[in-house]
Amino acid sequence: MDTRHLGTTGPQVSALGLGCMGMSALYGEADRTESIATVHAALEAGVTLLDTGDFYAMGHNEMLVGEALRTAPAARREQALLSVKFGALRDPDGNWAGYDGRPAAVKNFAAYSLQRLGVDHIDVYRIARVDPDVPIEETVGAIAELVEKGHVRHIGLSEVGADTIRRAAATAPISDVQIEYSLVSRGVEDRILPTSRELGIAITAYGVLSRGLISGHFARDRKLAANDFRAHSPRFQGENLQHNLDLVEALRKVAEGKGVTVAQIAIAWVLSRGPLHDTVVVPLIGARTRERLAEALGATAVTLEEADLAAIEEAVPADAAAGARYPEAQMAHLDSEG
Repeated sequence: MDTRHLGTTGPQVSALGLGCMGMSALYGEADRTESIATVHAALEAGVTLLDTGDFYAMGHNEMLVGEALRTAPAARREQALLSVKFGALRDPDGNWAGYDGRPAAVKNFAAYSLQRLGVDHIDVYRIARVDPDVPIEETVGAIAELVEKGHVRHIGLSEVGADTIRRAAATAPISDVQIEYSLVSRGVEDRILPTSRELGIAITAYGVLSRGLISGHFARDRKLAANDFRAHSPRFQGENLQHNLDLVEALRKVAEGKGVTVAQIAIAWVLSRGPLHDTVVVPLIGARTRERLAEALGATAVTLEEADLAAIEEAVPADAAAGARYPEAQMAHLDSEG
């Protein structure tokens, strides 16, 4: 597994990271035993970056990741780097209730995460969405205090716009910006990616397969549970879904020409963005099973030539996707869309 430096101030991490959210929440039921086995397989394959959030199933995901680390061989456990998001508020019914970026809340969230994960420090800590009532300088400043005390190693950001990135970076060193980036979500390229490059900040890209939409495995007639995020996502509804899966079929022809899967070529495309934009881009793979993990890891062996990139662009042009990447209410919380 190749490695990348997560920005000029961040740690060295694997070229692909493992996003663990789906093992606990938002994509229907998951198998705990298989999830832990998938984390172990990722570590065995050289994946070092594990991404979670304290609000993923109200702490369940952190406890699952903690269990996976405790039961992994010592050498593999020691290589793991934990990226944790905080700040999203939930109620007992699982409803969303805004974000809290107050300094006291930041430290409170961190204390609980350290306990659930069973570690003495968090490698990269970031608020999931900007709290509109708290200046980003105060939130980042609180994380910086946790860094000084050794509870956190590096500071990250999530779904923030270029202006917020600059303000945060003027407060404390920022390792990376975590943001959705895929063939069908390319808004990051306009201002966020150039600003990050200028400031020596990496991009950790989530949603590289658009929540399975461009994985090549999503069927048009698939029935989604009510607790599955995609049941309410605009890109998975009616005519939008039909249009988007037509894009996938066009991409499938390109993938077959390369002798790879749709998922592999989509992930390889995100990997190619780093050198193209002279920055570090680390895709987070949301695999929930060892089978999907193995497929995703195969993307690291895919080399895309100029002709391949042109064919991919023709199959899935920028802004070709139908539907927003989140429901309207959630889009309102994205500082990155401002």
